[in-house]
Amino acid sequence: MRRTPMTRAVLLGLVALLVLPAAAMADTFNAAGNGLPDSVGINSLWVIVAGCFVMFMQAGFAFLEIGFSRGKNSGTVVAKILTNFSIAAILYWAVGFAFAFGGATGHVIGDTGFFLRDFGDPQTAFPIMGLSDATIESKWFFQFVFCAVSLAIVWGTTLERIKFGVYVIYAVVFSALIYPIASGWVFGGGWLQVNVGMQDFAGSTAVHLIGATGALAALLLLGPRRGKYDREGKARAIPGHNMPLFGLGVLILWLGWFGFNPGSTLGALDGRFTEVLIVTQLAASAGVLGAIITARLKTGQIDIGMAGNGAIGALVAITAPSGYVAPWAGVVIGFIAGIIVPLGVYAIDRKLDDPVGALTAHGLCGVWGTLSCGLFTLPSLAAYNAVGKPGLFYSGSFHQLGAQALGVVTVFAFVLAASYGTFWLIKKTYGLRVSAEEEDAGLDISEHGMYGYPEQFIPIPELVGYGAAPHVATPATAAAPPVTTTQEVTA
Repeated sequence: MRRTPMTRAVLLGLVALLVLPAAAMADTFNAAGNGLPDSVGINSLWVIVAGCFVMFMQAGFAFLEIGFSRGKNSGTVVAKILTNFSIAAILYWAVGFAFAFGGATGHVIGDTGFFLRDFGDPQTAFPIMGLSDATIESKWFFQFVFCAVSLAIVWGTTLERIKFGVYVIYAVVFSALIYPIASGWVFGGGWLQVNVGMQDFAGSTAVHLIGATGALAALLLLGPRRGKYDREGKARAIPGHNMPLFGLGVLILWLGWFGFNPGSTLGALDGRFTEVLIVTQLAASAGVLGAIITARLKTGQIDIGMAGNGAIGALVAITAPSGYVAPWAGVVIGFIAGIIVPLGVYAIDRKLDDPVGALTAHGLCGVWGTLSCGLFTLPSLAAYNAVGKPGLFYSGSFHQLGAQALGVVTVFAFVLAASYGTFWLIKKTYGLRVSAEEEDAGLDISEHGMYGYPEQFIPIPELVGYGAAPHVATPATAAAPPVTTTQEVTA
């Protein structure tokens, strides 16, 4: 085929776009790659491994949301998780990481490191992470999976009635602007961390409250599932279809938190990550017990969902103080979070339809965990982390508690305003909800043209290649004539 000059120019341009970033990265590697200390490799490896643990939490969110959904909405969760994770990766690489961590300390919005290029000396370009000599690429990956977790939190409140396209639109805005700016204020070297002294070791506010606040904004405009509230406004239970899958999701999230909190040390050589791990484990265990006891006293039952959310709520709560408090304080913080979970879920369910309890587990418990730093932060760890001051119980001062409260209110207000505005625009243009008919049919078939559990929902005569598995009656199958099997004819 004959190529015109214009065609050749376009092809050369595309090749240049592919080669230049690789050359830039190679130059960076060659400039710093000779004579690097072993600590660079060791710390980078730890940060990547911890990031992989956090990435695995996406599977936990998927199982948890599928378990809490009805069977007709199970498959759409898989597509949503994969789509959001992919959008977050590209946008956080392009601009998010730079907005969150780039530029001088005390910033409102970062300005260095777009596309992970041309940032110069990483110790000065991303100064808040300068205490770790892990490579910038490993730090980017670790912070990206945090962004993806925060985005995943948003959608738990919206199950079973939101349009799939809303995921895509909001994911772009969230990953490029909302999350990077707000999280950068809190633990990216921004003004709340540096100027105010707000403590948030791994993201009770910077990850979890941001996600829960976005979820609240969506829910306020989206409304409840059909049939959730009767004519008098009383809430009805809409049980999830698979509690064992929910339990598996909780355990995966629990495991992922051992990357989330210990990995936030961004290094392995000083052994600090092991102390953070112990505090995290003790808090989670106390949270399960606190939730079970509270639910039992409240309802007379040992609620399976509350047991799981008790663990998650405690893990959310201990995320901020995990690098600042002693193990005994972790137990106290986790147990109180466990109490908050059932009380919060029961109260919110009266007015807002939050199928997975995200507003409580990630929102209320995120607030509690952030404030707990103002109570329990050890003087030695405040000095070690070089952020903020000791907690009230050690210093007798309300200073740190005030800093924590200011941070919570500021982040909540910013994220709620930005998210509500985004969802409002989506509602006025593209639309938020599927139609009533599509919601009744289920999002699997209405949004994706297929079922997560086809043998349960497709009429028996249309199933090909399936054995005589138990079949769940639906309006379509109930009206269908009985099918005569070969065995019956033979008999």
